[in-house]
Amino acid sequence: MNKIIKGALFAAAVCIPGSALAQSWDMPTPYSDKVFHTANIIEFAEEVAASTDGAMNITVHSAGSLFKHPDIKNAVRSQQVPIGEFFLSRLSNEDAAYGIDSQPFVATSYEDAEKLWAAQRPVVTELLAKQGLMPLFAVPWPPQGLYTANEVNSVSDLGGLKFRAYNAALEKFAALAGAAPTQVESPDIPQAFATGQVEAMITSPSTGVSSQAWDFVETYTPINAWVPKNIVVVNKAAFDSLDASVQEAILNAAANAEQRGWEMSRAETDSKTATLAENGMNVVEPSAELMEGLKAIGAQMQVDWDASASEDAKGIVSTYNQ
Repeated sequence: MNKIIKGALFAAAVCIPGSALAQSWDMPTPYSDKVFHTANIIEFAEEVAASTDGAMNITVHSAGSLFKHPDIKNAVRSQQVPIGEFFLSRLSNEDAAYGIDSQPFVATSYEDAEKLWAAQRPVVTELLAKQGLMPLFAVPWPPQGLYTANEVNSVSDLGGLKFRAYNAALEKFAALAGAAPTQVESPDIPQAFATGQVEAMITSPSTGVSSQAWDFVETYTPINAWVPKNIVVVNKAAFDSLDASVQEAILNAAANAEQRGWEMSRAETDSKTATLAENGMNVVEPSAELMEGLKAIGAQMQVDWDASASEDAKGIVSTYNQ
């Protein structure tokens, strides 16, 4: 289906009052149904349908089945679909404000991550509004840990490893650690390791379990490097075309999804870390030497971030540090 036809269907879906299409939205998401983000979004869609008595139905297309992860944001912006989910810091090349939650060791706990999102949200909302988008809710991944074949005791142990990256910040982090970063999406992790494309990664215990990391690495080190978020956005024109009651139902369901998602993420950290261990992975507490080296990389990256960040982005950090 070409872009013109998709756009025409989108317009019909959101602009014809009382039509069947007017009550149906397709929603692409990048992660599989096994991932708690997707489960939370499915519950969000169910709540919208229930609270509108079926007047609005959102069909969730998970695991990049409708649009691949890199294309979801622009698909919503260009009105190919009205709503979608993506990893927020993927947009950091557009503005550093999008990627502050993926800056190493800025926020490493859920409490700090909540505080950071409170400072980040108004800026992100304004930036997205310029592209005709509106955020509905954001949910964090568990704090990011290190997956390697062998135990890592210092940054030098990462030297030369082919390192999976999922955004610009992690590419830079891996390079500064002496590793060789390679962009690999979550569904492609097992194949990337099996073919030797990557040898190590930093990601959440959720992704570690969903990709069955124990099949290709033996060690998980919970370095709690950052607490990044996924965000759900809606095309503002699509949202504005809805009846006020449906808008209210979506906003209420979004607020519930954000609260529920943060709770799910907290529970996920403990349960999925335990699952890694149950499947034979060595869960190793990071050494002081390793953490010192990693935090030094984080400090260097923050200096570089400050040098190129917009004033609005810097304002997020200022507000967060107050």
